[in-house]
Amino acid sequence: MECTFKFCPLCRYYLRKTQVDGRKRLVCQKCGWIHYKNPIPVAACAAINKKGKILIAKRNIEPGKNRWALPGGFVEWNETPEDTCLRELKEETGIDGEITRLTGVYIQRTKKYGSLLVIGFIVSAIHEDISINSEVKEAKFVSRRNIPYVPFLTHRKIIEEVYKKIK
Repeated sequence: MECTFKFCPLCRYYLRKTQVDGRKRLVCQKCGWIHYKNPIPVAACAAINKKGKILIAKRNIEPGKNRWALPGGFVEWNETPEDTCLRELKEETGIDGEITRLTGVYIQRTKKYGSLLVIGFIVSAIHEDISINSEVKEAKFVSRRNIPYVPFLTHRKIIEEVYKKIK
């Protein structure tokens, strides 16, 4: 679902498609505001326990309801991706952790949100006392060979990066 502006969100004047930086963009004809369609930043967390098992969560919300994924979510205003990673891990699973490494930055295209800029982190789980919130149906640490299918391509890439480093 794409958001289409008709009026400037700053001054409420009409917008018109105009060539800017080689692309057609909506531009306010009064104040010059430009509608850039940027990806939405998301942080995803590959939390690893002392045995090298990874934490996965069965989602209780769309997208991917009833499917396995890594904990994660949208980067909030005035929040770093690292803060988001640890906040989402704690909110969704009750696990505290320490970021050990950035795995990468990925683009995930979605029908609902458009392009997501997914920032993946490896996190050392400080404990294994799982306590899920309403966004999650189930969460557990699993070994590499017992990871169920994860429908999010970016999450699969993050998991691959985890196991490139853990041999």
